[in-house]
Amino acid sequence: MALRCVNNLLRKQAAKELCIAMGIRLVTDSQIVDLAANARYHALFIDLEHSSLTLRDASQHCMAGLQSGLTPFVRVPYQCGNGFVQRVLDGGAMGVVFPHIHGKDDAAAAVSICKYPSQGKRSMTGQLPLFCLKPTSQDVIISETNANGSTVCVMIETKESIENIEEIASVPGVDMLLVGSNDLAIELGVPNQFKSEVFRAALVKISQACRKHSKIMGLAGIYDNVELHSWAINELGIGFILGGQDSGFIARAANESAAAIVGIERSRI
Repeated sequence: MALRCVNNLLRKQAAKELCIAMGIRLVTDSQIVDLAANARYHALFIDLEHSSLTLRDASQHCMAGLQSGLTPFVRVPYQCGNGFVQRVLDGGAMGVVFPHIHGKDDAAAAVSICKYPSQGKRSMTGQLPLFCLKPTSQDVIISETNANGSTVCVMIETKESIENIEEIASVPGVDMLLVGSNDLAIELGVPNQFKSEVFRAALVKISQACRKHSKIMGLAGIYDNVELHSWAINELGIGFILGGQDSGFIARAANESAAAIVGIERSRI
């Protein structure tokens, strides 16, 4: 029995195509996943680091994503513990995003909790959402999940991580190095200055490490910036972009709607 849903990140990477994700940090109703599918996103970025979403909310979004063909990734809180990560994976996530990865040991620990033996130390259970809750042999669970259902995404967002980028990228089992643009820019002393030479030089360094060690490079935190996205895609070889968050989409649409109404000149009767 195969996994319930194709891993769009890995599929797109194999085809040398871009995987675009929609972030969910505010909306608890899983109908938000239908909106993401309607907008033709490929993946979900369910945020448990900077939100009040619960594990149950994340699991519901993951299962909706699996049913809709959107690959669900969950960002966990920093230093949340292996038990928390285990529950995220058992709840239907096809990958976990680990923030503030500083060095090789952090990256190796992320791989260890996400992968079943012999690649890691993840604990086995039955009736997993990735297999439609159907009884599945352990050898199939291990092989299918380790290969395609437990993507390891490590976030690069500190000076230390840039200094150790070669070691981080070399860790077996790490699939993607995801740039946390806002935190990284702040750490580099250029907050929100994504056009600065300092910030761009850091991204080039990450790109070189990803190419050398055959890792996917991802970009998060920069939205509606065509010039930078074009540079990242065509020059750096970015394979994953977080296109925006639900909260941002709602806020922007609300502002645009209100402004349009206010802008209508009241006719005099």
